[in-house]
Amino acid sequence: MNLTLRIWRQSGPADKGRMVTYQVEDVSPDMSFLEMLDVLNERLILAGEEPVAFDHDCREGICGMCGLMINGNAHGPQRGTTACQLHMRQFSDGDTIDIEPWRARAFPVIKDLVVNRSAFDRIIAAGGYITAPTGSAPEAHSVPVAKANADAAFESAACIGCGACVAACPNGSGMLFTAAKVTQLGLLPQGQPERYTRVIGMLDAHDEAGFGGCTNAGECTAVCPKGIPLTTIGRLNRDYLAATTTKRPDTP
Repeated sequence: MNLTLRIWRQSGPADKGRMVTYQVEDVSPDMSFLEMLDVLNERLILAGEEPVAFDHDCREGICGMCGLMINGNAHGPQRGTTACQLHMRQFSDGDTIDIEPWRARAFPVIKDLVVNRSAFDRIIAAGGYITAPTGSAPEAHSVPVAKANADAAFESAACIGCGACVAACPNGSGMLFTAAKVTQLGLLPQGQPERYTRVIGMLDAHDEAGFGGCTNAGECTAVCPKGIPLTTIGRLNRDYLAATTTKRPDTP
């Protein structure tokens, strides 16, 4: 395939940035999207031009580094797929593809398609740690957990922190990410001692980072590559309501 790529180029946070057009020829439909960008960068380097900066790591859809807006869609047109697992067979010969970084106040652009997602790290840090002594790996089923809770906790733990939810949200909210991290521990016995201080701390960190408020638009779960449902935010809201309306020993 021969493609026209319109890519956001920005030399640094202080630069205004602009869309730059590139032509890429002989793209195999079996290439991943990132492999196609690798081909472009090889040609730019050989031509003595600055390659396009973009984040990537595992290229297996499990690390969350490869966040890109592709034709206005977080991670591209295929649902439940990260950009690194998106293949060029999803496009056609002659297509024009717009490639941009995540757009959110809490994710400032570092360079080109790379953004600073350390706000997510601060939310995680605000959750603190688990004081429940767990020791070495327990025997299977030694701690009873209701099947529904175990399934929901596992579903939330699948979050890879890619930031697609933030990029797709019209408010730039990080509530789906925050809710997934709160729910992951809040539904398990080991997470109970700090359950309510955790949700308060993480939501405070979410707001301090500059994320917008959640209005249940649902765009977040529509683009989540791991399919985390909107009901996860409902669980977070219930925990937060319980933590702020009822005096508990573990809350301020």
